[in-house]
Amino acid sequence: MSGIPDLAAIEAMDATDPLRAMRDRFILPEGVIYLDGNSLGAASHAVFGELQQAATQEWAQGLIRAWNTAGWFEMPIELGDQLGRLIGAGAGQTVVCDTTSTNIYKVLHAALEMRPGRLAIVAEGDSFPTDLYVAEGVASTRDGVLLRLAGVDAPTIEELIDESVAVVLVNHVNYKSGELRDMAALTRKAHAAGALVVWDLCHTAGALPVELDHANADFAIGCTYKYLNGGPGAPAFIYAARRHHGEISQPLSGWWGHARPFAFEQGYVAGTGIRRFLCGTQPVLSMRALKGALAIWNDVDMAALRKKSVALTELFIQLVEAKCGAYGLTLETTRDATSRGSQVSFLHDHGYQIMRALIERGVIGDFRAPSTIRFGFTPLYVGYKDVWLAVEVLEDILRTGAWKDQRFAAKEAVT
Repeated sequence: MSGIPDLAAIEAMDATDPLRAMRDRFILPEGVIYLDGNSLGAASHAVFGELQQAATQEWAQGLIRAWNTAGWFEMPIELGDQLGRLIGAGAGQTVVCDTTSTNIYKVLHAALEMRPGRLAIVAEGDSFPTDLYVAEGVASTRDGVLLRLAGVDAPTIEELIDESVAVVLVNHVNYKSGELRDMAALTRKAHAAGALVVWDLCHTAGALPVELDHANADFAIGCTYKYLNGGPGAPAFIYAARRHHGEISQPLSGWWGHARPFAFEQGYVAGTGIRRFLCGTQPVLSMRALKGALAIWNDVDMAALRKKSVALTELFIQLVEAKCGAYGLTLETTRDATSRGSQVSFLHDHGYQIMRALIERGVIGDFRAPSTIRFGFTPLYVGYKDVWLAVEVLEDILRTGAWKDQRFAAKEAVT
């Protein structure tokens, strides 16, 4: 994008946006510019329609019968296939269940079982903390297993992958910087050393096209409450390539993963295929909310989504640096659009106060310690004029020093 567009040019971009109509499917508060879809996606009308149906009809009227009559029992698999289409996964390879942290625990154990004698888990030192915490927990339960970290034990993750590595746990998009990794290339590197790869898609699913099958990925996990807009605490998902299904063994052997859950047998017998990653009873109302959120994607062209995502982030970087460059902001996100997810991050010594001031003015992003202010761009409901207006507010806060008000320094529980 050459030259700084004026407001008229920005409005023209919105007018010709092929995804413009999608915004009307979401409930967005008046006077708010929401740039935090990379933490929690906005609510949609479809979600509330599904919740209403599930609560007032299926639960209230159907009661226990709804497990059969409303198809509750099969939702993890059916929603998994629906979500799988968005991450390049063929049918029967994705299941919606549990939380991201729980799913990391299950899949790391499964990968270690598939690579006996290998005692290393490799991950990024700057990974989202839950990935590292869970990996530490998994290592602590298995004799001799060590966790090696990029940036700690070697400069890059590629340098840590050798014949001692059982599994590589890696983020497709870095939660702070927004850097997008080459999935196919890293997967090839791991496979050449005989290792398996678990891709964390928390900041990818619903933000850009993913091709798990095409990249020959082994496993993936992710959440559904960010760009997929499934609601706070929405259930997570696991992908396992079909070629691995016969080898899957994971320690959370709950009754939903049993081959015959309603036979009520004393011993555990694992089910088949992707069902082996199921554990306990799933949250039906959250599942039904997610069903509504995923239905929207039937009408989304993922190539158009990615094109708009790139345009939004490019515009934001250009405007921020043009209007706010004199106020101590440093771009943390890569300038290479092909290596960037759908977020932009800047560094500032007083990033927390600046973000608090922005939120008070109706521009909602978030802060990640120690100095990152993040802005997530969900192409389904963020427009180009939103970017323009958000930068105007940011420039005003920086120019006037409004962020220096002491009330913005008070730390809240969630940042």
